[in-house]
This record gives sequence, C-alpha cells and structure tokens, in this order.
Amino acid sequence: MELTWHGHSTWHVTVGDTEMLIDPFFDNPKTDLDPSDLDAPDYVLLTHGHADHIGHAGEFSEATVVAVPELAAYTQEELGFSDAVGGMGMNLGGTVECGDAYVTMHRADHTNGIETDYEYSAGMPAGFVVSDAKPTQLSDEESTTFYHAGDTGLMTEMREVIGPYLEPDAAALPVGDHFTMGPWQAAIAVDWLDVDHAFPMHYDTFPPIEIDVSDFEREVEATGSDADVHVLEGDESFTLGE
Repeated sequence: MELTWHGHSTWHVTVGDTEMLIDPFFDNPKTDLDPSDLDAPDYVLLTHGHADHIGHAGEFSEATVVAVPELAAYTQEELGFSDAVGGMGMNLGGTVECGDAYVTMHRADHTNGIETDYEYSAGMPAGFVVSDAKPTQLSDEESTTFYHAGDTGLMTEMREVIGPYLEPDAAALPVGDHFTMGPWQAAIAVDWLDVDHAFPMHYDTFPPIEIDVSDFEREVEATGSDADVHVLEGDESFTLGE
C-alpha cells in the first residue's frame, strides 16, 4: 500500500491496482501540485463537506465518490459526479469493496456543513479505514490497513473499536488543534490505536492551525507508544507493509 500526503488532509492511497484520493484540497502550503497534475483516481473518498476537504473534488468527478449519502448526493448535484459507491454512498459502520481495497467508514467527532455554511447539512462527518483485506472477527497479520481519521477530536471508539478490531497499521491524524485534536490528544489517539506508524495532518494550512509539529512527536513518545512518527513533506510518499 502506497500513501502519499499532498498536505492538509489530502492523501493518495494505492492498493494493488486501485487508486484512491481522500479529501482533495490543493490550496495548501505543503503541496506544489495542482489537481491537473494527478492522474484520475478510481475513487474519491470524502470525510465531510467543509471546503478544505472537498475544495477540488469536482476536478475528479469521473471517479466513484465514497461518502455518506447526503454528501454523495451533493457531489452529484453540484460537483459533477455521476457515480457513488453503492449508487448512493455509504454510511457509518459500513464496509464496501473498492477495487482491490476494502473501505470501512467510521464516525469522526466534528461538524459537517457544506462549505462551513449553516444552509446545508451533509450528514455525519467520517473517517476511513482502508485495507487490502476485508475486516473480520479473525485477526489477519498479513493484511495492511491505513486509518484516515478525518477531522475529529479524540474519541474512545479509537481505543474500543478501531484499534482492537479494525487493527490499523498506520494512522493519519489531525494535529493542528483549534478545529480538531492538537498534538497531545492526537498522541493519545496513536497510543489507543496501537499503530506502528503515525502521520500528522491538518496543520499549518491556516493561521489558527499553525503548530510546531515536533510537539506531536514528543507527545507520542511521552505516551510510551512504540509508533514511528513520520512527518512527511508535501507530496512525499510512504510504502506501508514493506
């Protein structure tokens, strides 16, 4: 599984022959790319409807959108998408097969007005657990699993459900504070999830979320977690499972 961070919460994930783009937003200081620089993905995964997560989704409207039904409908009406997973999107707790990958949607503790406006509701915000094997009750040490937490605060589901049952090997967690978790709560999430690899995201894009990202590294170490923290440069890739 190859993971590429394009800044903010934008990730390109490759599982086998399947290409997925999560929360496309290229107006951030960590990337040198424009949406046109990327090959069209097979799937676009949207955690929620805020502008800094769906800002460039319409540039990839030939892909199949993966989102809650309310947000999937919005992308079809307003952003030019013609295909949603399952025909109408998916919802919290569900697992769908997306090419060579399995995507499980989990809740995220956040808000979800379209474009941060109160006029539209886009359903529940979410995070995604992307795996190369279908999750079951049996632990699969051969599978490779990546958790994109979306915009969220710390929540006990990370400790009680996502970590022990979905067993992510790696997690991308928001660390910018103000709108999401900051470094110390994100570090607790790393510990609860029991991942081997942790990636900070959703920081330094706007003044309210500018941080010293080394604080996250120190906080993770302070929890006693054995996770390796990878502070990626924008557009840098990491191969998971090697």
